[in-house]
Amino acid sequence: MSLSRQLIRLKAKQTISLMKQVKLLLLMVALVTMSFNVPSPGLTDAERDFASKYLQETKEDLLKKVKGLSPEQLNFKADPNSWSIAECVEHIASSESNIFGFAQQALQQQADPSLRKEVKTSDEAVINMITDRTHKAKTQHDLEPTNKFGSFEASLKEFKTKRDDNIKYINTTSDDLRNHYNDMPFGKIDTYQTILFMAAHSRRHTAQIVEVMNNPGFPKGMSKS
Repeated sequence: MSLSRQLIRLKAKQTISLMKQVKLLLLMVALVTMSFNVPSPGLTDAERDFASKYLQETKEDLLKKVKGLSPEQLNFKADPNSWSIAECVEHIASSESNIFGFAQQALQQQADPSLRKEVKTSDEAVINMITDRTHKAKTQHDLEPTNKFGSFEASLKEFKTKRDDNIKYINTTSDDLRNHYNDMPFGKIDTYQTILFMAAHSRRHTAQIVEVMNNPGFPKGMSKS
């Protein structure tokens, strides 16, 4: 083979090698660029706003309902097997930590978008299901009222502290709440829905408090607020 042909072949190989290097470089640049453009797995503004407002709204509703009630009113029971208002508030406070902790446990696992197809219940349906008091449910043993906080005032303080913490969390978190899940008796829900479940749960028992207040035997009159 002549020297000129060898030089031509060598130059061709060098050109091909250079082109491969350029393509590899462009691919790397493209991948880096894509990594900056991947949508955040966190909540949308609408989701964050809805959950935050619902948590705040249900908190204020409870506080308004129990404000100024006397000890007699707080401890009134329609019958020996029913809960008093003070016991309802204790249960709400206990459940606030319990349900939020349940969501946090799920977040310790790896996110799995493939499981979203198993989430059959909408956000609205979760809220409606929990707040519907035509369907009664037995409370798990560790959430039954036992005066664990020592007083109604302490129970209410516990609730307010935990709820404020949870509102701050939903307002600031970048956790992927849609691709982590909790298994409930009625099916799988994502952890965003578990937060809504928590807020709806407090609304459910606020409605129970109203039922106690509407009982014909409920003590009349209000204490000084």
